[in-house]
Amino acid sequence: MNIQKNISLKPFNTFGIDAIAQQFAEVLSMDELKEVIQKTPSFFILGGGSNILFTKERVPFVIHLNLKGINILNYSDDDVFVKVSAGEEWHSFVLWCIENDFGGLENLSLIPGNVGASPIQNIGAYGVEVKDIIDEVETLEILTLQKKVFFNSECKFGYRDSIFKKDLKGKYIITAVIFKLKHKNHQLHVDYGSINEELIKNNISNPAIKDISNAVIAIRESKLPNPSAIGNGGSFFKNPIISTQHFQELQQKYPTIPHYSVSETEVKIPAGWLIEQAGFKGIKKGNAGVHSKQALVLVNYGNATGAEILSLATEIQIAIKEIFDINLEIEVNIF
Repeated sequence: MNIQKNISLKPFNTFGIDAIAQQFAEVLSMDELKEVIQKTPSFFILGGGSNILFTKERVPFVIHLNLKGINILNYSDDDVFVKVSAGEEWHSFVLWCIENDFGGLENLSLIPGNVGASPIQNIGAYGVEVKDIIDEVETLEILTLQKKVFFNSECKFGYRDSIFKKDLKGKYIITAVIFKLKHKNHQLHVDYGSINEELIKNNISNPAIKDISNAVIAIRESKLPNPSAIGNGGSFFKNPIISTQHFQELQQKYPTIPHYSVSETEVKIPAGWLIEQAGFKGIKKGNAGVHSKQALVLVNYGNATGAEILSLATEIQIAIKEIFDINLEIEVNIF
């Protein structure tokens, strides 16, 4: 294992922020991971870099977790259990599932990042959350360097949240995830968002999981910027959940406000709609801005710093609070 010095992190984060790692170690095995942890008391774990905004110019020690491997563990009735190492690219794994006719993740196609980050964020899209497909999460406890397995019920999954994002942040490193997929009798989710419209447009009345994946990919490509073309971290804010009473008050002023019922007492509002109503969609401030097609996405138009992007995000949060009395929570991890 080679520890490099003064490495630009620009190629390693989808925002394209040019922070510098004073020391940088790419880890390809569990033995290497344990070895490098023993060499430094403080480090930052970097995976696919799709959900991180670097606001510091220099990062002391970066461990680039690049563990690889996809293994079928066993079959049972309709289910198949697949173990995936943390460094596997998420979308490539989803396509692997589709090629093998393993269902469950097709609605999560084209989400950037690596498998290891999926439980932390409890990634979700088009009516599906990864918590519904995760069986176990394998980790390395940093303090003891011992393996620890978390069952789904222990992960405290919530909306874009988990025990790894808050309670256990900085205490465990996710090394692999075991997914419970369907190898027959697929349970399709086509009613959320524009999936059904996309299927109808393509004259597909009896979709397979590949058809749903293709529909999701087409929708995402039409709305979301490709990080290779313009720096971004996907959805920057969580969709806020407010009380039904608060929603009804807003509905009086904004009759067409989009919403999704969460429970009898709570309603989810699309953050992108709020940001657009506040006049931020498509704006540009220096090299930072809000995407012209999807207001939920903050972008780096060239050489923006993380601090510039965070400043714009804070401005948006203040405006949404003043206009709608809603607190927008940042989904992207700020470092």
